Amino acid sequence: MNKIKFMKSLVLLFFVGVSGQLHAQDRTAPSYPLITHNPNFSIWSNTDQLAESTTTHWTGADHALLGMIDVDGTIYRFLGKEVPNYKTILPASDEESYEVHYTEVQPQGDWKTTNYNSSEWKLGKAPIGDLAQKAKTIWQSNDIWVRRTFDVTSPETIDALFLKLNHDDDIDVYLNGTKIYNKVGWTNTFEYISLGEEDKKALKSGKNVIAIHLRNTAGGRFLDFGLVDREIDRSATTQLAKQTNVEVNATQTIYHFTCGAVDLKLTFTSPLLMDNLDHLARPISYISHQVHANDSKNHQVKVYLSAASNIAVYEPSQEVTAKQYNSDQLSILKTGTVEQPMLQKGADDMRIDWGYFYVAVPKKSQSVQFITPQKEAGNAFRNGLTTSTAHQGRQLALNTVIPFGSVGKKPVTHYVAVGYDEVYSIQYFGNNLRPWWNLSGKETIEKQLTKATNEYQETIAQCEAFDKTLYADALKSGGKKYAHLCALAYRQSIAAHTLVKSPEGEILWLSKENNSGGFINTVDVTYPSAPLYLIYNSQLLEGMLNGIFYFSESGRYPHPWAAHDLGTYPLANGQTYGEPMPIEESGNMIILTAAIAKAQGNAEYARKHWKILTTWADYLTKEGLDPKNQLCTDDFAGHLARNANLSIKAIVGIACYAELAKMLGYDDIAKKYRAIADGMVPAWMEMADAGDHYALTFDNKNTWSQKYNLVWDKVLHLQLFPQTVYDTEIAYYLKRQNRYGLPLDSRKDYTKNDWILWTATFTNNEKDFQSLINPVYLHAIETSSRVPLNDFYDSKTGIRENFKARSVVGGFYMKMFSDRLKNK
Repeated sequence: MNKIKFMKSLVLLFFVGVSGQLHAQDRTAPSYPLITHNPNFSIWSNTDQLAESTTTHWTGADHALLGMIDVDGTIYRFLGKEVPNYKTILPASDEESYEVHYTEVQPQGDWKTTNYNSSEWKLGKAPIGDLAQKAKTIWQSNDIWVRRTFDVTSPETIDALFLKLNHDDDIDVYLNGTKIYNKVGWTNTFEYISLGEEDKKALKSGKNVIAIHLRNTAGGRFLDFGLVDREIDRSATTQLAKQTNVEVNATQTIYHFTCGAVDLKLTFTSPLLMDNLDHLARPISYISHQVHANDSKNHQVKVYLSAASNIAVYEPSQEVTAKQYNSDQLSILKTGTVEQPMLQKGADDMRIDWGYFYVAVPKKSQSVQFITPQKEAGNAFRNGLTTSTAHQGRQLALNTVIPFGSVGKKPVTHYVAVGYDEVYSIQYFGNNLRPWWNLSGKETIEKQLTKATNEYQETIAQCEAFDKTLYADALKSGGKKYAHLCALAYRQSIAAHTLVKSPEGEILWLSKENNSGGFINTVDVTYPSAPLYLIYNSQLLEGMLNGIFYFSESGRYPHPWAAHDLGTYPLANGQTYGEPMPIEESGNMIILTAAIAKAQGNAEYARKHWKILTTWADYLTKEGLDPKNQLCTDDFAGHLARNANLSIKAIVGIACYAELAKMLGYDDIAKKYRAIADGMVPAWMEMADAGDHYALTFDNKNTWSQKYNLVWDKVLHLQLFPQTVYDTEIAYYLKRQNRYGLPLDSRKDYTKNDWILWTATFTNNEKDFQSLINPVYLHAIETSSRVPLNDFYDSKTGIRENFKARSVVGGFYMKMFSDRLKNK
């Protein structure tokens, strides 16, 4: 699935809460979903205490929300962290353009000192990197040496010196010949590194030089840097709210706080209800604040929410505009970049920098909205200042103050609606497509915000009811730990997609392959994601297949196998992954088409695509039993010939084609292809037989692998493989488990938790199912990799190998889908 920039340094993190060490068993999630709509509008908290860290986009870049409450004049912070105030000494490129001398050849002499002559080095503008959309000087070698000369007039007036640094990868930094910093690893945004007194002494009045050696070890390259002086932190006067509980449900994340004499219930609701596509596609979440006194008195309360303009930028250096205005029912704040580069680039580690972000409150709440520089936002609330002091610039804040008035024991609730208008969401074979909620181009985000406001009570009730039903169904299928995993997976999987309609009028539910290449509509990401959508709206799974069918049927993809992807998100103009996965993707497309038929009770969707399904089935018949050297979905493991699990996919795919033919009344075709699949099974068993298990590859009986592709034989009741195959494999797997799960195969300790849950689904008793599920649950609440659910990690350490925030966790729902088909 891809295609990866592997982790280059792995550091075990200790879980430190606001008031001391937070033990792993207190954790609910590795990362907490707050605002979750699509790959562009996706905000998370990566710490167990909501006020312990800045909220982020799924990529890790700051998408900052800040929340405070004033109780009788005492202010408590409950959400996010305030931006420190820094005074610039040496600007980085987010503030001012600058030049450096650089060389990619090992320099002679002491290149780090002030008097070194670097006149023969190249001169280039910062930042430096290997991506043209981010860097002004392109660097593509393994090493680069950089020098930057600057003047300082009064270094003795600097209070606290910080190195402002964004780098990829390993770095050594020198100030006037003194080494002040080094790191093995990389960042994806600016970090502020505190420099000690000895480092500070290296800074001189007059001419100074920062010299850097940067080494690329894998993946990308990047360098941008400066120096700042940290100003006095006035946020220390604000107390921290005491967080007493957090729960993650399918559509809501709910926090409880004690703020002195008042208790606060803070609920983030993204109403992703799949039975109504218009509702699902509305890009608006609610942040609800419910307060009540925890004593017998009344208290004066007001709540403050600040949302940073970095929610609408790719890089913090981008300039934005912001304004406050009113509609008939709402007070609204709006921000977006000045540049508005609509659909001009596609990448994995990318944030949207076109369209506009909105914060809206009902006028009847008597809330006050205003705009400030982000670094001044907290002080504005503390000082009672509610006048806008900025409308254009970098790093602004959209501020809302909600007056609750006198609050007693009876709970009082007010909410804020936050939304994002992308204007255009996807480019599909050269056509710019509007988001689903504005297919006509005549809808406005203001109307959507008003609808969301008018439907608030109804929508919250629907979400609460849905969350309870989903949890109950998951609990019945797999127990408490399984139900918890399903709740964690729900919003994450959905938020890795965007809903649009093709020029041909077809639904397109397009995934972004988050943190594994950024590809759009990747078939072997659709494949593991499918069970969630088969349960709650199989039309959405059609929307995951339609673009791939069109790619082949239009002649744009002329091969006799299915494509891997449609491009790099958000540009769906044709495959951009470097090579095909012929058996993998052809098998996936046929199997998922059959799953849709089972879910819908008819094969009409298959009928529309019968010609290309036949082409793919014939390819599997010819090439599938004993695959040649090629990639499968687990492509991070490299090419593999004679892959036994890939062979299973081909066999199951052929049987699914036969099942579809039978449902369509093509009896002769059904008999022919079913006979082909049946004939392959004993051949597979003989080639893969390794005694007490079945091998990873047919030619090496000293190997083993999870045969997760077998799950469709069970779930779709194909009755291809005898029970002895399942019993043999499960018995062997149970001997191979590590603390955080069953390894993917015998090559390494890494695993994929989506595949583990598929494997668990074809167990034949509760004990074995729970034995496979429990380590996956343990990983979710113990891993040191604090990111949205990571599906690819070391089964011994729990540390992320790569991948995060991906849609594939929709595969956790395979057991529920299996049970649903059994009960139909």
